[in-house]
Amino acid sequence: MDAAELAWRGSAATRTLGQHLRCAVLAPRWDRRQLARLLAPDTRLNRARTALRHGDWSGAHRELSQQLATRPSRFVIGPEARPSLVAEIGQAFPGAACDAAERADRIVAGEYDLLGYRALRFSDGPAWHYDPVHRRHAPRRFWASVPYLDPVCGDHKIIWELNRHQHWLALGRAYWLTGASRYRDRFVHELSSWVEANPPFIGINWASMLELGLRSLSWIWALMFFAGASEETDSPPWSVDLLLALDRQLTHIEHNLSYYFSPNTHLLGEALALYVSGRALPELAGSERRAAVGRKTLVAEMGRQIARDGGHCERSTHYHRYTLDFFLLALATARITRDPAAAMFAQAVVSLASAARILADDHGRVPHIGDDDGGMVLPIAGRRSDDWRDSLAVAASLTGRDALRIGAPPEEALWMLAHPALQIRTPSRAAEAPARVPSAALDETGYYVSRSSAGEHIVIDGGPHGYRNAGHAHADALSLTVSVRGRPLLIDPGTACYTIDPVRRDHFRSTALHNTLLLDGRPQSVASGPFQWSRSASSTTHRWRSTGAFDFFDGSHDGYAPARHRRRALMLHGDLIVVADLVSDPGPNHLHTASVRWHIGPEWRVAARDRSVAMTAGDERIALLVPHGPLEVFSGDEATGLGWHSPVYGSVEPATTVCVTHQANAPFWIVSVFDLNPADPVEDVEALSVWAEAGALAEATGIRISRRDSVAYALFAEPAHGHAHGAKSSSWRIAAFETDARMLFCRVNRRGDPIGLALVDGSIVRSDRQRLVSVATGCPSPALYLDETSIRSYTVCAASPAS
Repeated sequence: MDAAELAWRGSAATRTLGQHLRCAVLAPRWDRRQLARLLAPDTRLNRARTALRHGDWSGAHRELSQQLATRPSRFVIGPEARPSLVAEIGQAFPGAACDAAERADRIVAGEYDLLGYRALRFSDGPAWHYDPVHRRHAPRRFWASVPYLDPVCGDHKIIWELNRHQHWLALGRAYWLTGASRYRDRFVHELSSWVEANPPFIGINWASMLELGLRSLSWIWALMFFAGASEETDSPPWSVDLLLALDRQLTHIEHNLSYYFSPNTHLLGEALALYVSGRALPELAGSERRAAVGRKTLVAEMGRQIARDGGHCERSTHYHRYTLDFFLLALATARITRDPAAAMFAQAVVSLASAARILADDHGRVPHIGDDDGGMVLPIAGRRSDDWRDSLAVAASLTGRDALRIGAPPEEALWMLAHPALQIRTPSRAAEAPARVPSAALDETGYYVSRSSAGEHIVIDGGPHGYRNAGHAHADALSLTVSVRGRPLLIDPGTACYTIDPVRRDHFRSTALHNTLLLDGRPQSVASGPFQWSRSASSTTHRWRSTGAFDFFDGSHDGYAPARHRRRALMLHGDLIVVADLVSDPGPNHLHTASVRWHIGPEWRVAARDRSVAMTAGDERIALLVPHGPLEVFSGDEATGLGWHSPVYGSVEPATTVCVTHQANAPFWIVSVFDLNPADPVEDVEALSVWAEAGALAEATGIRISRRDSVAYALFAEPAHGHAHGAKSSSWRIAAFETDARMLFCRVNRRGDPIGLALVDGSIVRSDRQRLVSVATGCPSPALYLDETSIRSYTVCAASPAS
């Protein structure tokens, strides 16, 4: 800790101790009169101030509510936007009002969906300190002494999800779209209940500054939904209670920002709450100060938390979306309030959204890489958290980059863009095909994304193990996920939980539950507590090559040191995915058992036979074939813990896991072939030897892939150390083909004529019948693909490594 951190921690500890002593001497309570001194010195608030000083709570409420309803909105929604927004949503989404009423009526009836838990009920309305799933109460004691990570309190995520009050957005949506006053009345009832149950600084709902920040944003939404309602006649003075409690929570955040405790998305969310409240609510005297603190923190964290490639440094797709949504709201607020910081926030949005568009498939879905806590910034209409179309639509509008958008903007985007100041860049509502996005690498973050016009979307994790203490990372080095035309095929099984069940927590973030190789039953990285690791794997990406016809990844990690796992993956678009895993060990005669796990999405029916697995979903048919067994299939297996997935935090459902296991002395290979072309299915996959002069190769493997009318040969090789192209014996052979390439794929018809060829880092390919490729300079081509038309007489006259 440097001097600044020591000073900050000392100041925070002293303040907290003083709070604790005051709470011990005098029980904390709310005093509505205090709001008078918390209001800004604005003459328009004089009558409200006078009413507060005289204890006229109803009069103060009327004045405050009318002030908020009649002055120009400084938030993404405001009363003036209601007529046009309701009309636009009604035209674009005819069923929205009915859907909104159905969701809100369940809340009015006391039924809540929290994270992956559905239809949770409370006997006498929400119990704000209670986990209804595990039936445990968090203690009502001073906030800093609440052990919220201890399962004795229940699952703090469930308690906090209810206390984020984001379901108030669902009530507000239904109120605007239907006009029914019961939704406003439910909000008023819950606000009164919460304020009574949560006096200042007492209980679990004061313990996390991020939770206070997200709750504060929900309260601002509620203010804009319900302030100035003409239907109010004998309403409780809810705006007085809301502004008083909101100001106290925002001050608490200011004093306890997660600079040194959770300097990740927690700090961003806290800063966002300060910035948005500060800009949106000039009625509070502390707003200008809070906006300055929030702005400064958001700008400073842009350089720390957003990598140069646009990825979020925590290496979790879910937390990447959190970060994007935070900066979207910051940018929208800055535009509405004409803050020059909008230019800086726009840079963050462009970076994060560009990376998000790469990570999302062409249906807007993103694989669950790293932790997924099930939460969202704008859960107004019930969209899945792994569907990013709304965030991308808002980003496209705010930045003017329509290529970020996938299809027509969802309803959520209309709510976020409702303010007149944001309407200029609103994209067309017409449904259309998404802009073509090529394969790409987020090199610093470590994601390598292969995609094809045929609809495959493959994400390979070849990057660092998380950020700082890697609290939201999984033991997933070199794991890959695959979706096919919007259907997740190879999935990351998700998160399940955080602290309530330590065994399940560790299992779902373990190597065994990711699409990678498990060696001798050991995890690549070893967890130590719910958000710590005692040892983590370090990955290295050796090469990434991308062409219009194929992509190639080559990476390794040291998580099994001294043994090493190296993975090559060839993605031949619309045709094949070939994954070759090598286990090596510098020691002599080291026997290892390796298992490659493939976790299949629950949409797919799986049937195993011999060395192949058929997977079908609707009209889609994909096959997995291996040259060696055994091959095992698990579905909902309690004994092994395989065949499960968690679609959202708190929910665990059956899926299917396919295991390919091999035991041998290292080095050895495990090869998996995914057939993406059911029109000409692969009939068999066989292992082949790779021949070379002694000492030429450090490692190599080859396979033959047989179809009805063609045979393909795939070779993966690494020259021995110091072995250069052009040297004597610098080539190797598979079947009838000789090459010096690190990767060679060659397909021939039944007559033996070559009809397709791909290579990586090679300068020659010869067959027994003809020379297929020759690079005149002898410099290897980084990546080359030839089809049947061009293959017969192809010669490269010169090749640059950058070509």
